[in-house]
Amino acid sequence: MAKSATGKLVSQIGASGGGKAYKKARPGNYYGVLFVIVILGLTSVLFSRYEYQNPTTAPTGPAPQPGTTWFAALSIDNCGTQITLPSDTNYKGGFIVLANNVIKVAPVGAADSGNNATVGQFANEYVGMTASSSTLAIPGPTGLAQASTTFHNNTTCAAATKYAGQTATIRYAYWSTVAQTKPTITTDPSSIKFTPDMRITMAFLPASIKIAPPSEGTISAMFTDAAAAAAATTTTTVAGTVTTNPVATTSTNPVATTSTLPGTTTTSVG
Repeated sequence: MAKSATGKLVSQIGASGGGKAYKKARPGNYYGVLFVIVILGLTSVLFSRYEYQNPTTAPTGPAPQPGTTWFAALSIDNCGTQITLPSDTNYKGGFIVLANNVIKVAPVGAADSGNNATVGQFANEYVGMTASSSTLAIPGPTGLAQASTTFHNNTTCAAATKYAGQTATIRYAYWSTVAQTKPTITTDPSSIKFTPDMRITMAFLPASIKIAPPSEGTISAMFTDAAAAAAATTTTTVAGTVTTNPVATTSTNPVATTSTLPGTTTTSVG
């Protein structure tokens, strides 16, 4: 059977890849599809990046994790003389030294979060500080270690200190909880993991001298900073919300009275 005229036309269009009108329209549609694919790809990448930087769920793993804020009280004892660290509230790392030797523990990444949130890591991040079993170096205001505040294990206390001339050792004492009265003592600062309201003393003292906790002033400052941080976290202000207290008002509507006299009508409003 011979093909109809319509069938021949369809066959010709199929063989040629479409009519002239179709060929002219195809490039525009093709590039339009590519454009849509590119836009969707960029949107997906940007959204994924935002979700990564702004997680909807808290990071998992041992505390503290990024987003956690703890505070600790620090004492640095140089043969009976206290050393105060320069504070730097603009520091962007996981350990920020505040006034009065208070440490704000606020991890920013894997290096200083979880089990890595240790006194050893704090010393690594604090510019100019060295804390190990053999050396304890405390930087001055310039951020550089100083000979007068660099201590080596089993050397003598300086002449101007309380225990001048006595051989001293480097030890680290810590009180993990407020209720703990007897400190845990170690020579390895990397084994001391931060806890909320921890008290820590880095000591260069004769072995016979008992290590004291941070001063009452430092502990009080720690609790004050912790309370302020908690208050700032729990206070929520909803922009654009206005609360109006109902006010009772008394309204007197005029009452019309009518008095009728013979032949007259008077209306008074009172």
